[in-house]
Amino acid sequence: MIKVVQYINQFFANVGGEEMAHIPAEIREGHVGPGLAFQQAFKDEAEIVATIVCGDSYFNENLDKAKAEVLAMVKQYNPDLFIAGPAFNAGRYGVACGTIAAAVKEELGIPSITGMYKENPGADMFKNKVYMVSTKNSAAGMRDAVKKMAPLALKLAKGEKIGSSAEEGYMPNGIRVNFFEKERGSKRAVGMLLKKLAGKEFETEFPMPDFDRVDPNPAVKDITKAKIALVTSGGIVPKGNPDHIESSSASKYGEYDIEGVMDLTEETFETAHGGYDPIYANADSDRVLPVDILRDLEKEGKIGSLYRYYYSTVGNGTAVKSAKAFAAEIGKKLKADGVDAVILTST
Repeated sequence: MIKVVQYINQFFANVGGEEMAHIPAEIREGHVGPGLAFQQAFKDEAEIVATIVCGDSYFNENLDKAKAEVLAMVKQYNPDLFIAGPAFNAGRYGVACGTIAAAVKEELGIPSITGMYKENPGADMFKNKVYMVSTKNSAAGMRDAVKKMAPLALKLAKGEKIGSSAEEGYMPNGIRVNFFEKERGSKRAVGMLLKKLAGKEFETEFPMPDFDRVDPNPAVKDITKAKIALVTSGGIVPKGNPDHIESSSASKYGEYDIEGVMDLTEETFETAHGGYDPIYANADSDRVLPVDILRDLEKEGKIGSLYRYYYSTVGNGTAVKSAKAFAAEIGKKLKADGVDAVILTST
């Protein structure tokens, strides 16, 4: 029987959401949360003997300490396989999964696997260091993630030969291996050409990177006469979040009037963002959206004026397609109102 240890965050362990993201690593016997689905997929070949639970904030804010603690917990079980996540599109969770999976592989020599959405920041950081299965962007894709991760995990634990990323479902990791195709290159090329001419879908064997390049506008000629607008993906909203902007995977943005507002106080503003500790942003939202500083610059004549509206959404897990649509709409409004420059703040 293959022994497995799994790492999950506080949310998937049903401990709580962002308010419990500070909890340190703890170990539980057997499977917890998504471990049930993995256990069922493993059937009689493997058993999850322990689950390590750790808060996302704790791991990322105490990286070296948390990594050492989790490694010690894994080591005491001496497993044949380590699974982290899957993290889907949760950024801090993805970074934690990638960090600990790579550490278990490199420092303990234990086969490791994780899974997350391709746009998760953890993907770019660790896909070349550990086998990382590409998942959907939310926990609704758990069944699909387990379906791809479990067979690959068993192959890793058994020391079996791992096929290409296209065959096994993991993200390309930069390793190229020679193999024999069923059909020769000329035939495959003609087949792709015929599909392209017919307007049918085809898959290239040499995908090119997709770089989204934006040419910068010319510098503001005279900042002392410029109208400056604030736009944020840090989720700063009026108290109560009147537009109900989601804490993750936002489907909307808000437009808020700050005419006459000199300071974003704890009583009047807060953050809707679910991807970082909200305590400091809620205590003083100017830390994310610097209205107070811009008012000072306005008084001192260092800028022309602060635009009366600011625009806010949540960047946590929000699809690139949605973000581009928000930007296009906001940009039109700012341009129509004669805004000269935008300060875009994040978290």
